Amino acid sequence: MTRTLAGLRNTLLMKWCASGVLLCSVAFACSEETNVDVTTDDRAARVKSETLRAWEGYKRYAWGMDEFNPLTKTGSNWYDVPLAISPIDAYSTLRVMGLDEEAKEVELYVETLNFNKDISVSVFETNIRVLGGLLSMYQYTTNPKILAKAKDFGDRLLPAFNSTTGIPYASVNLHTGAVSGDGAGPAGAGTYTLEFGLLSYYTRDPIYYKKAKQAMQAMFDRRSERDLIGDFIHINSGDWLSGKSSISAGSDSYYEYMIKTWLLFKDPDMKAMWDVTAAAVQKNMPEEKDGLVWYGPVDMHTGARAGGNVTLYDAFYPATLAVGGYLPEAEKFQTTWDWLWNKYGLEPMAYNYKTAIIESHTYDLNPEIVESAYYLYHFTKNEKYKRMAEKYFDDIEKYCRTDVAYTKVDNVVTKQQGDALATFFFAETMKYFYLLFSEDAGTFNFEDHVFNTEAHTFRKSLLDQKVVDEILLKN
Repeated sequence: MTRTLAGLRNTLLMKWCASGVLLCSVAFACSEETNVDVTTDDRAARVKSETLRAWEGYKRYAWGMDEFNPLTKTGSNWYDVPLAISPIDAYSTLRVMGLDEEAKEVELYVETLNFNKDISVSVFETNIRVLGGLLSMYQYTTNPKILAKAKDFGDRLLPAFNSTTGIPYASVNLHTGAVSGDGAGPAGAGTYTLEFGLLSYYTRDPIYYKKAKQAMQAMFDRRSERDLIGDFIHINSGDWLSGKSSISAGSDSYYEYMIKTWLLFKDPDMKAMWDVTAAAVQKNMPEEKDGLVWYGPVDMHTGARAGGNVTLYDAFYPATLAVGGYLPEAEKFQTTWDWLWNKYGLEPMAYNYKTAIIESHTYDLNPEIVESAYYLYHFTKNEKYKRMAEKYFDDIEKYCRTDVAYTKVDNVVTKQQGDALATFFFAETMKYFYLLFSEDAGTFNFEDHVFNTEAHTFRKSLLDQKVVDEILLKN
């Protein structure tokens, strides 16, 4: 999510406010294709076709810019100058779908980019999108020019980690290295080990993984006696600025990266942190209401309930639970999010399960519920998860499709469209749909891949564990 799309992921939803509603007269189905009856066997092809259609829309109206605004057919940038975030984010999906010609065009374009820009960027957001995207691109291409771009970008992020605790500042200037933002959520502290670890592996320089792991460890070491962490910390004093503990936006990928870093690099410290943290979450957060299980916020010290506020980002957690060894719990939690989706036809950005009130009405084409359906279908082969995904895709087509691409919905009740196509629609949403619907074809090896939180694909079999041990784990 971007500043142009209602704020950064790690700050947006703590404000609990809906984005402004943009009235538009564009019909939801701007093409006769929208209501075509598609069989399950054709779903993957349909997703691929629609991804290509949206990609062509982006290329025609916004090429080189960070985001596409489908209603006005314009582009927009996160900062004063573009970072080409949409092309970099889209690359791994284009490759997964076999759209190699389009992917090659992105690769050649990235070779020309210059990241020496006098702009302050979100360390978290650009790490998962830009650095993550470049590293996935390098794994696909082994193009040394792409690795050089990744190293250059990683070096420009490094000054952010020069805090007292090692937890990174929120923003860093890509030209000067100046930092700002001395408060961080868990996601802002702990969502670097995959990307920085791969950068260390390919450059044979341990500094990147060392910095990323120190940041994760610094957050974990400040957990409470209940093994819970708060949702906002001062990065120099190490004092908690908020003691509310949750899995929601601003905290989410902290949990995800513990288990995924173990899966990618076999770092035993990460597995130990996951075991402690996952057990604490499972002990303190689940709450049943009306037959549904919610993972609600609690006080990190007492475990007392801290309201019923949840975000659609929380729907990532069934996938993380599944890959982390909690499959029954994952299935129960997915049922909750499927219920919420079906209640409105799309997920609201923020919801209070205690009051049954929507606290943010936006749906920004988010992928998390699709991601979890994909993981659960992979692990269980239960057709109900494929049926869930079919419903999600049909609803997105019905309410978010435009004549040239897809766009956000400002209000999930009225289905009024806004004018923004988030980069994660290319990187995550359509990739997870495609992988789920093509899962039975066996063309993609789930077990060989670890996805970063932006769904960029990192292959385990391309890594030499001896090198991982020497460069990452012994430093």
